[in-house]
Amino acid sequence: MPDSTTAPATAPAGQGRSPAVRPVPALLLALIAGPLSFGIAGPSLVLDTIAGDLGTTADAVTWTVTAFGWGIAVGTPLMAGLLRHKGARTALSVCALLVIAGAALVFAVPALPALIAGCALQALGTAGLTAAAMHLADTSPLRMGLVTASLAVVGSTAPLAGSLANDVLSWKLTLALPVLSVLAVPAVLRRAHSEPSRERFDALGALLLTALVTALVFVPHYPLPATLTSAAALLLLIRHLRSRPRGFVPAVVVGKPAFLIASVLAFVLAVVNFGLMFAIPDRLGEHTTWSASEIGIAMVWPLVLGGTLSWFVVAASARMGRRPIIVVLLLLGIAAPVVTEFGTSSLVLLAAQALASIAAASGQGVFAVQATSTLPDEERPSAIGLFNLCYLLGAAFGPAIVALLATT
Repeated sequence: MPDSTTAPATAPAGQGRSPAVRPVPALLLALIAGPLSFGIAGPSLVLDTIAGDLGTTADAVTWTVTAFGWGIAVGTPLMAGLLRHKGARTALSVCALLVIAGAALVFAVPALPALIAGCALQALGTAGLTAAAMHLADTSPLRMGLVTASLAVVGSTAPLAGSLANDVLSWKLTLALPVLSVLAVPAVLRRAHSEPSRERFDALGALLLTALVTALVFVPHYPLPATLTSAAALLLLIRHLRSRPRGFVPAVVVGKPAFLIASVLAFVLAVVNFGLMFAIPDRLGEHTTWSASEIGIAMVWPLVLGGTLSWFVVAASARMGRRPIIVVLLLLGIAAPVVTEFGTSSLVLLAAQALASIAAASGQGVFAVQATSTLPDEERPSAIGLFNLCYLLGAAFGPAIVALLATT
């Protein structure tokens, strides 16, 4: 059945919700989505501190970040499936409980296995909250742009926020920063109403997609076995899709050229953006005398600028049309790595990061609207989950590609 938070199925695509339905304020949606980025980048400056307190190595502690990356990659489609089958209120409640449980585990058990599990739980929950926020934003570019801009802006300040949290209290607070996403959940729950799908839950489809995503996440770390596992899982998923077209991965979604093109383009822009977030600091280290902390501070402004401007870009796509905006975003995505490769001054390199940030953050919003605007209302939660999965895989592959290029 159509979600009551979206427009009736008879309404033209992109027209928004029925006047009788009061949409969830976009600011609340941004508040439940943005803190996901704390888990991705927040611990980056305190890994050595955590390792010292636990008596282990920074490489071992990095598994907390890997666990968070796995959690958001797996949790995005899984929690979107929960949203589709159980409705917005149940999905929001379950995801909030997962985040709280993960944060509690981080604070209560200062041991590496518990930290890894706690980060994974928070990732599962925040991935679901972000998918719910984008679903409740509907196909409004203005609302979707605010949600995706919140992810970019929080991500740009996450390393600094994580460092300050460590200084004020401890690294436990740094790892638990994603729990801030639950603060706005009660307000969203009062306004979010949707009816669950009557389709029988496709457990095998969910299992196969989870296996595929898990294998893809480990491709950068274990290329050959993970690639072979990914291929096997993909073939099994395609075979299952033929027998269960309305299952966990709906055929009507993945069979839409507009959805596939939008998802691939979002993936590419994410690869560029997150790859340059690792490449540009190295370039700045080569061509300036800045310390690591000075480089970290300098990287904040292009990322904040990109995240902030993305909201205006996504909103402008409603007036200008998506096609011109898409062309501009792709040109920015191409220009950013070229400028990084040949630029030597700090201003030019930071400008390249700003271009990549604008392209990726804006692309997430613009392409999300493109990917879902022509789909039936009941399939939009699944579409949002699968679309976000592609974007987040770009965030995982970008740094890995940069590391691979650096060693060749």
